[in-house]
Amino acid sequence: MVRDTGDTTHALIVRAEEAEHVPLPHGGGFRLLADAGDTGGALGANRLTLGEGADGAKPHLHTRSSELFYVLDGAVEFFLDGATTTVEAGGLVVVPPRMPHAFGAAPGSTADLLAVLTPGVDRFGYFRALGRVQHGLDDFASLAAEQDRYDVHFLDVPPWRKAAGSG
Repeated sequence: MVRDTGDTTHALIVRAEEAEHVPLPHGGGFRLLADAGDTGGALGANRLTLGEGADGAKPHLHTRSSELFYVLDGAVEFFLDGATTTVEAGGLVVVPPRMPHAFGAAPGSTADLLAVLTPGVDRFGYFRALGRVQHGLDDFASLAAEQDRYDVHFLDVPPWRKAAGSG
């Protein structure tokens, strides 16, 4: 794997087999592609696969970054500033800073999506911690304590969908 720590004069190449995999209990997982330190702060990117109907994120917002989601396969249910919509394979969603959002595989569907955060925030540690939380190896409070570090600010709102539950 070619990783470049902040030197934006070289391309970053991450081959599929080189990306770190963080498994999730529903059979999906994160593929950690690029952290902010790898891109000179330009962006962070990961690929997320979700099992049938599985949640991807509780309602939260980012204060410093926009987040782009490209649905590679399946269907994703998004909560965007209080409204819920479903986006299928080939669809794109861009969430601006400070917009409350959450997402998960649509009921009866799996999902595969590319997520890009820009400008980048080093968040690989967040995804690793989320994997531990979802496997019951750590508690959600460990993530809540790191909201500023990862620019993931959790919101105290009613469940955004009946099956809400994961981080």
